Amino acid sequence: MPSPLTPSEESTLIRKTNSEILLVVFIHGFKGGDNTFKEFPQRLQHVLSESVDNICVESIVFPAYETKGELNAAVTRFADWLTTLTVQRENEHGGGAGSAKVVICGHSMGGFLAADSLLEFIKTRPDQDCPLWPRIIACVTFDTPFLGINPGVVKNGVTKAAEFANVATTAGSAIFGSFAGLGAQKVAETRASPSNNSAPASPWGKWAPAAFAVGGALLAGAAAGGTYYKRNDLNQGYTWLMDHMKYAGNIWDEPGLRRRVDALVDAHEKHGIFFRNFYVLLPEAPPMHLTARTFIVQPKRTSREVKYFTPTKNKRAADEAQGHTGMFDAKTNDGYYNLGLVAANVIREAVQATRATGSTESDATSGKDDV
Repeated sequence: MPSPLTPSEESTLIRKTNSEILLVVFIHGFKGGDNTFKEFPQRLQHVLSESVDNICVESIVFPAYETKGELNAAVTRFADWLTTLTVQRENEHGGGAGSAKVVICGHSMGGFLAADSLLEFIKTRPDQDCPLWPRIIACVTFDTPFLGINPGVVKNGVTKAAEFANVATTAGSAIFGSFAGLGAQKVAETRASPSNNSAPASPWGKWAPAAFAVGGALLAGAAAGGTYYKRNDLNQGYTWLMDHMKYAGNIWDEPGLRRRVDALVDAHEKHGIFFRNFYVLLPEAPPMHLTARTFIVQPKRTSREVKYFTPTKNKRAADEAQGHTGMFDAKTNDGYYNLGLVAANVIREAVQATRATGSTESDATSGKDDV
């Protein structure tokens, strides 16, 4: 006669037999890392575990990956990793193919990777009636510029780049003299204002020298024989900018952006794969800012995708870039806890929709998933 199960073994057996698996996978953005999301994945796992019956929730951060090269190559790497992970978890749980529900979450450019991976899985099914595997039930993104980056962000960033750059220029040659003079004037204007040696609070400081260089002043000064400080910082910033343009160059492809958004809305409305993009909204702050600010371009109010873009307010961020990068830290985002709740609500709705239909397809057009 076999030995009786211990309470722990019995609990594990019941959980494996009666509960579902929910894998919530997080993908960081450009040049992000394993710490991008801080404690947010664990918090979301706890909220879902407490609010959804009979489910084993596991939050997993996609390991830090090299954000170089084309986005398509990153999609292939992520798809391979996700399929391997899904097989492992389904085997450990004792279920068959499709027994694990998967939610892919991406921040910033990680949202493009999440979206393109989902669309690739849909496109590469043997036929249109074949169920999706891995069984992705939702694509939840955070401040992903699906329709582009707000022009105001770039404008504000270039202005701050001039404030952050430490440059010294001299009078140039006859060919570059006028441009070098412009550079010297910009430097003089920058140094005329009070400053300190501490690192700027805003993330713009990370690539300000490169942005300033692209603006012309710094490059002109160098070409004219001028000197500048922190040359290594400039080179690193320029490399950052070039890597970004190669990896994320499609954010300037308006037709491509439009096609991706349409496909995500179709995935939600036709295949029941929930889609939501939570974006940071900095409220009005007179007298400096008379209107609300966002890092991403918002959809038009009359567009079909507008209901899938949900604003989350942040009153602590100094600017759009800080709101974007500090989204998952309560110290820099006073809307952090609410963000966890509304994200959990969308995922919970996706789980309930699949339970109601018993398949990956659901009637997701009823609006019940709206936050």
